[in-house]
Amino acid sequence: MLAKIPSESTLIELLGRSRYAVWQELCAAIDAGYEMERIWNTGGKNWTYEYKYRRGGKTLCSLYAKSGCMGLLVIFGKAERAKVEEIRDTLSDAACRQYDEAETYHDGKWVMFEPTDTAQFDDYMKLLAIKRKPNRK
Repeated sequence: MLAKIPSESTLIELLGRSRYAVWQELCAAIDAGYEMERIWNTGGKNWTYEYKYRRGGKTLCSLYAKSGCMGLLVIFGKAERAKVEEIRDTLSDAACRQYDEAETYHDGKWVMFEPTDTAQFDDYMKLLAIKRKPNRK
């Protein structure tokens, strides 16, 4: 856990104003669909910050921030990967490519998206719905 949550100005300085706007919109989209615990953390060796959405000990997704870049990490277990295959034809080519190129580990397929605009938000929400059904309308 982070001792001090980054301020809006810290995140704008880190991500840049346009990416921060994308960050805010993505958080708003996730918040609109899910009632989750939100945890700030250090971003490990590759990122400055991690902002994790969890509930009942299970992570839905994590947002990452570093200089000029943001990431959305979604980890798909075996059963979830089968469901992704079922909805592939509803996803954009870019989302499918990022999914296909992601590394698969013993605990699942780790897919890191790097949103620069809101164009793929529909894809992200479809993929998150595979992880957990939205609980807010």
